[in-house]
Amino acid sequence: MAEVGGWIWERNLRSFLELLSHYVGCDFDATDWETVVLAVEETDDERADGWYAYPLVGEARQAEVRLARSVGGDEVSVTVHGPLTADLRLRADTLLSAYAMR
Repeated sequence: MAEVGGWIWERNLRSFLELLSHYVGCDFDATDWETVVLAVEETDDERADGWYAYPLVGEARQAEVRLARSVGGDEVSVTVHGPLTADLRLRADTLLSAYAMR
C-alpha cells in the first residue's frame, strides 16, 4: 500500500479526478462528478472524520481518493491511497503539483 497526498485548487478537482481515473483505467462520468460534488461540500480538512473517500477501480489498478475542503479557502486536500504502482504514484504526485499552481 502506498499513499500520495497534497492539495489542489477546488476549481481543478474535476480535471484531477478525470485524469487520475484515466490512469487507473476507469471511467469518471457526470454521475461520479455529481456524487463527489455533493459529498465534498460537507467535508472539513481540519477534522479527522471530515474527509470523503471515493474509490477508483479499473481492471488492473485501483486507488482510493480521500478529499476534504479547506474551511474558508479554495483548496481541497487530497490523498491517493492503495496498491499504487510506481508510475501511478508519480502521476498522482504530478497531478497534485500541477493542479496546485495558480
